[in-house]
Amino acid sequence: MDARLHLFVSERVSPMKPNDGPSTAARDNSNDNSRGNPKQKPAGAERRLGDFLCFAIYSANLAFGRAYRQGLEKLGLTYPQWIAIVALWEQDGQTVSELGDKMFLESNTLTPILKKLEQMGYLRRQRDPADERQVRVSLTEAGRRLREKGMHMSLVEATGLKADEFTRLQKSVVALRDNLIEATAERER
Repeated sequence: MDARLHLFVSERVSPMKPNDGPSTAARDNSNDNSRGNPKQKPAGAERRLGDFLCFAIYSANLAFGRAYRQGLEKLGLTYPQWIAIVALWEQDGQTVSELGDKMFLESNTLTPILKKLEQMGYLRRQRDPADERQVRVSLTEAGRRLREKGMHMSLVEATGLKADEFTRLQKSVVALRDNLIEATAERER
């Protein structure tokens, strides 16, 4: 296995803070090991799911989805549909590939989302007259009104973070994402 991939797969957040003693997990395991439990791994080799940064981000994403669910149900949208509306509200008339890049979705995943939104009357897809190979996506008036209705869905307060902490965390997660994308692209070259 590629060394960088191995590091990614085995990454974990240490539950210890600098100058702390052994973590609760380490203390608990040392007690189990002292009783001769052969199924327990030594504390240093243990990898608990809750210690993995990738799982923390994945599960936070699921929690965001649950937190948005009620507001999105009122709008009659799924989370990916909502993200498409927001992305088009920021920059209307994007090509499908530009929108896919912005949303981190492949065309085969994005196209059904766009078709459904078009059927709902929130956007229109049209071939670009300058390049027939490109399809441009634009919000309809109903799509713009939908975005305005959804403006109330802010989860900053629900996160329990102060505004500056929220902003700092968002920027850190974006940097993490971009670094992972870059590392993956380097491996694929």
